[in-house]
Amino acid sequence: MSTATFNSICFTRGFLWKDEPKTSKTINLNERARLCIRGSATISTKSLQIEDGKLQKPEKQVRIGLLGASGYTGAEIVRLLANHPYFGITLMTADRKAGQSIGSVFPHLITQDLPIMVSIKDADFSNVDAVFCCLPHGTTQEIIKGLPRSLKIVDLSADFRLHDISEYQEWYGQPHIAPDLQKEAVYGLTEILREDIKNARLVANPGCYPTSIQLPLIPLIKVTTVLFIARYILKGIGKSFLFPLPNEPKHDGLDENKIKQLGINQQLYIQYANLIDYRNIIIDAKSGVSGAGRGAKEANLYSEIAEGIYSYGVTRHRHVPEIEQGLSDAAHSKITVSFTPHLMPMIRGMQSTIYVEMAPGVTIEDLYEQLKISYKDEEFVKLLEKGVVPRTHNVRGSNYCLMNVFPDRIPGRAIIISVIDNLVKGASGQALQNLNIMLGFPENTGLLYQPLFP
Repeated sequence: MSTATFNSICFTRGFLWKDEPKTSKTINLNERARLCIRGSATISTKSLQIEDGKLQKPEKQVRIGLLGASGYTGAEIVRLLANHPYFGITLMTADRKAGQSIGSVFPHLITQDLPIMVSIKDADFSNVDAVFCCLPHGTTQEIIKGLPRSLKIVDLSADFRLHDISEYQEWYGQPHIAPDLQKEAVYGLTEILREDIKNARLVANPGCYPTSIQLPLIPLIKVTTVLFIARYILKGIGKSFLFPLPNEPKHDGLDENKIKQLGINQQLYIQYANLIDYRNIIIDAKSGVSGAGRGAKEANLYSEIAEGIYSYGVTRHRHVPEIEQGLSDAAHSKITVSFTPHLMPMIRGMQSTIYVEMAPGVTIEDLYEQLKISYKDEEFVKLLEKGVVPRTHNVRGSNYCLMNVFPDRIPGRAIIISVIDNLVKGASGQALQNLNIMLGFPENTGLLYQPLFP
């Protein structure tokens, strides 16, 4: 367990709670005591030992296998797990770096006492409970198909994100070789599909662009059965609302008793509603170059990237079907978006600027209130105060998604901006959030790193 885990604890001969007087009774570390770490989790100190004046690491409860440890997302998993009280890495693979330590590949991780990386063909999963798979798309299906069924798996590649395997072949240029596993896979957009993730064995971690886009859009397009605001009609105003006002009841099913009490016509006043039009959704997204991976590519050389902006995957970016799939599922209607990504001369960070047309009678205030209601209890998704523009600087190195909504100069349209760190909330952080849920731990465990600024 790293020193950072105990940043609010003062150790003397035993330990003291934060702000506790130094005359406090010394506690034997071998006794069962519990430390609260920012309210996210509790850890037993039964196994803590002090040897030669140093705190020894306890054995972790969950043994983690990390496949593809030599890439950026693999390195982020290692960084995040350094402060995780329950998860410990017991296996790391990296075919091209087999035989090397993580510190020799990523010097910033030299302090981590981890197993030597091995080739995937030499990996022994007998000492593993759960797996993070950080391998490139196209290679993951066959590997996961061969893993023991007892393992919990979070796959960070694109291989299990698309429900329709024919769509996978169309966009990724190769047939899907594990259709049975695809049927089993659960899409891991945590804040939206948390209940499905709880019981999953295999979770397909979302892509970075789809995460930054779906989180603000899904609450605004999600189809809800709505009990119309009957009092306005009964008063004779004669206005039929196409959406529920923020403080009015919403129902996942038809409340027939309430309808009878109000004396209104079920056919007229119960409808499906959404706050934005499904058509004309335009997404302008920008990412740091780490999103392209660590492989040596001419297009990613400093002289190719610096001092410029590069649009790529115009109309054919592989995240398009994933975005449209998530939005269509939420709307129960086919949604097509206009999506253009851009590579920015920065290492990490992602911003999605989304232009939408509001449904008739809907205002910016309604969009803001819907997002506020949707994410009011979420730790990692934050709606900013009105008028505050999200910045990638303010999420760097963290698992947060910041968002806000603004009125467009064109009447009836709105601009939504969301920002994430593409390597954390857009990849490894969300993967850890998902595995926490799958194994029954508080989902923020190991993820309470605050953004790094400046």
